[in-house]
Amino acid sequence: MKKYEVVKSQADFNDIMNNGHKINNSYYLIFKKANNNNIPLFGIAVGKKIGNAVTRNKIKRQLRMIITKNKMLFKSGFSYIILVKKSCLNLKYQEMEQHIIELMRKETI
Repeated sequence: MKKYEVVKSQADFNDIMNNGHKINNSYYLIFKKANNNNIPLFGIAVGKKIGNAVTRNKIKRQLRMIITKNKMLFKSGFSYIILVKKSCLNLKYQEMEQHIIELMRKETI
């Protein structure tokens, strides 16, 4: 994930979360909203209830890698916020990737 593909400001985060379309499963909640860019934008939110800073950063690193590897699943011109649920702690990397792929394919149907 490149720096220009990241949603950074809190106002943008709140706008996407309040006005966006929700897609969820038992591990993730994804908010999706149209933007004016030709590229997809991403934001990752991992709450403090998930664990300590080391755990949260590990999950964010893994999600950034999953997004980079599977960028073709995300539509251009949309902003995505991925909210991680506590049940995600029990998943291995391959399982995390599989659940994101299933969730994005479910969204396109």
